[in-house]
Amino acid sequence: MPRIITEFPMPDSAARDPHTAEFDASGILWFSLQGSNMIGRLDPDSGEVRLVRAPRQNSRPYGVKIAEDGTIWVACNGANCLLRVDPDTMDVAEITLPEEGTTVRRLDIDQDGTIWWVNSRLGRLGRYDPANGEITEWPSPSGPGSHPYAIAVFDGAVWYNESGVRPDMLVRFEPETETFQSWPIPSGPVHAGILRHMRTTLDGRALLIHQSGTNHIARVTVVRDEVAP
Repeated sequence: MPRIITEFPMPDSAARDPHTAEFDASGILWFSLQGSNMIGRLDPDSGEVRLVRAPRQNSRPYGVKIAEDGTIWVACNGANCLLRVDPDTMDVAEITLPEEGTTVRRLDIDQDGTIWWVNSRLGRLGRYDPANGEITEWPSPSGPGSHPYAIAVFDGAVWYNESGVRPDMLVRFEPETETFQSWPIPSGPVHAGILRHMRTTLDGRALLIHQSGTNHIARVTVVRDEVAP
């Protein structure tokens, strides 16, 4: 059976390097354009593409997540910022992060609407509370050169990988106790894979991670010992 592939051209010749993409609840595709410092919106039904530039030059929009209220959140891989995009007007607001050396690969959003992000250049885990503007950071277990990359909120904790160490480490952060746990990610004889993304399964019972350097997909589950009453 033939497959139909549809291409959606960009309305601006300067738009290049489409990167991470996420569908919102209405079926609209939101995506970052890292190389052109833009954020895009595609309506698959009409084919309309709208683009907006990040406020700061060389912000390099990267990871994209959509909050429960429809707000679009984008990580800055070239500057110390997060970007908040209004889904109706496409107005972009910048949240400046404390240190200029900060770069953010990816982010995720917990059930309370709190933004969790990885400070890839400085080797930290960060939290931003949109309700009060509070920003908090914790050093990643493997230190400043750990280069955290992918991130996901799963099973009441924040999970991410440290791509700057070999083998890659899978890290779990418990927000209530502010404690970390780490495990090496199995990659056979290869110890040079970068884990670029992770997502929870649709039923929320497992975490899926892919390791582009080893051509593997891994499934992470949490097993707890049963305690008798």
